[in-house]
Amino acid sequence: MKKIIIFGGGSGLSQLLKGLKLFPIDITAVVSVFDNGGSTLKLRKDFNIPAVGDISKVLMAMSNTDQDIVNLMNYRFKQSKTLGNHSVKNLLLTALLEQKGDFASAIPVLSKLLDIDGKILPITEDNAELVGITEDGKTIYGETSITKCKKKIKKIKYDKEVKASPDVLKEIAEADLIIFSSGSLLTSIIPNIVIKEVVTAIKKSKAPKLYICNLVTQPGETDDFKVSDHIKVLEEYLGKNTIDMVLANNSKIPQELVLKYATKEQKDPVELDEENLAKMHIKTIKDKIYAIEDGILRHDALKTGYLVFSVLMETEK
Repeated sequence: MKKIIIFGGGSGLSQLLKGLKLFPIDITAVVSVFDNGGSTLKLRKDFNIPAVGDISKVLMAMSNTDQDIVNLMNYRFKQSKTLGNHSVKNLLLTALLEQKGDFASAIPVLSKLLDIDGKILPITEDNAELVGITEDGKTIYGETSITKCKKKIKKIKYDKEVKASPDVLKEIAEADLIIFSSGSLLTSIIPNIVIKEVVTAIKKSKAPKLYICNLVTQPGETDDFKVSDHIKVLEEYLGKNTIDMVLANNSKIPQELVLKYATKEQKDPVELDEENLAKMHIKTIKDKIYAIEDGILRHDALKTGYLVFSVLMETEK
């Protein structure tokens, strides 16, 4: 069975994994652990641990257990001040971290409970803070503040030295395809590739590198970005000519949805600029890869998973 490693975090990675897990692929999902909002922030402060929120989301996306267990894991104690709006899955992962001492020992226990095939790894075991540097040199601390920052962020780093989880480096070396997920470019994808040893391992690997592009821009982060612009930002951290392929949407999004996203969230569809991608020697895989779920625009998990599987079957490391 061929192996993929996919870097990401949050909802973007979770959505893609829902489709990828349906195919005969050995999946390793590498998750950023720097979320500092809501329940996760409280748990980080109380227990001095890396963020559990994105990892717990990915665990649920990869789960093959029945819906009652999924509903239980996602349940939040909204009426309790003591339990602070924590979800059951976040509390369980925190408890396991307390018992086992690190993600490497804690995640397999929850994976067994949730009937998960494949691996879920944190990019690091270190409890660090994400830092953004604006174009005018201002320092912004924390994922939430970076996301809300009105000024353009020119660089992402950490507030201290961070070491990659050893298993991540091992899985990079063994992968047949390396994928950078859709999701927040600055706070979900790039935090995985700020660590130098990760970038070195990726560059050393002969496996093709695929980027799954976002469907819409993100205000203050990728305003007016075309597909090629996303890749240029990734390669500021990875090095030029690292990305070999991009999977992007080429189908028109319904106008009423475009207007809704533009007015309510200041987001616009990402334009597929094939001419620029060709100049960058990047292979374009294009299709209708969006779905509308309860009025929300998302990647079509099944279609995206199928296209990734097709790419994987054609690759030779």
